[in-house]
Amino acid sequence: MPWTLADCPDQQGRTALITGANSGLGLETARALAARGARVLLACRSHAKATATCQELAAVGGELIPLELDLADLVSVQQAARTVRERWGALDLLINNAGVMAPPRQLSAQGLELQFAVNHLGHFALTQGLLPLMQQRPGARVVHVSSGASYFGSIAFDDLQGERRYDAWAAYAQSKLANMITALELQRRLRDQGSGVLSLAAHPGLARTNLQPSSVAARGSKLEALAYRLMDPLFQSAAMGALPQLFAATAPTAEAGGFYGPGGVGNLKGYPQPCRIAPAALNPETGARLWQVSEALCQG
Repeated sequence: MPWTLADCPDQQGRTALITGANSGLGLETARALAARGARVLLACRSHAKATATCQELAAVGGELIPLELDLADLVSVQQAARTVRERWGALDLLINNAGVMAPPRQLSAQGLELQFAVNHLGHFALTQGLLPLMQQRPGARVVHVSSGASYFGSIAFDDLQGERRYDAWAAYAQSKLANMITALELQRRLRDQGSGVLSLAAHPGLARTNLQPSSVAARGSKLEALAYRLMDPLFQSAAMGALPQLFAATAPTAEAGGFYGPGGVGNLKGYPQPCRIAPAALNPETGARLWQVSEALCQG
């Protein structure tokens, strides 16, 4: 039997933080967890977006709290983590969902390539800031939202910021592979520490979100716009695309270090199933190296 939204367990008494909660997968994940009684911290790039999302979901249930978090600015990430520590002091679910996809080369507030900064480093720093709040919480989980693009990625340790050569799609694949590597390396570290916190990863397959139109608009590519229109029948809804990350976050059968995505042909659409992990993500030495580099970049 497929795992559906109806199988998502009760979340009463649990606190979840979702990045990018104002649209797409993040919005649908927030909707589902709030409907099951969770306190949901809606982490969005601006307080206005977070507040508007709280109003949009007000009738769903749960407790909805706006949280300003700009993943492109590590100072904002640190401030958001500090706010969560001071106001709530505990966290059960961290869903690292937000992302940008294939824009022209841009830099973060700290001068880092935007996709690597937002998709990977911002979430890396946020996770480090919030993990202490999760250690004593039964069933606590960190979910890293990766992508099928991780299968095509490689980590260019000699040019992480695309300073010598920048390809928007290669940089996106690198950032999504980094999500997968981090999920596995974090689980290794949690295991070695004897922690009960689980680190898992998920991907949405082909889901209709704001990523595609934002990418097309940023790049101004008529060819990409046409390709998305032709591919539209292959896409599933954002609500379906959110199921794998909801499964990773809440299903009793989800396993530490697991990777979950749509179970249909090519893992493009369908109900959640375990997915093959990109071979490039499996090397512990790569995981340790990326972790060390990420710590250094986040510390400035």
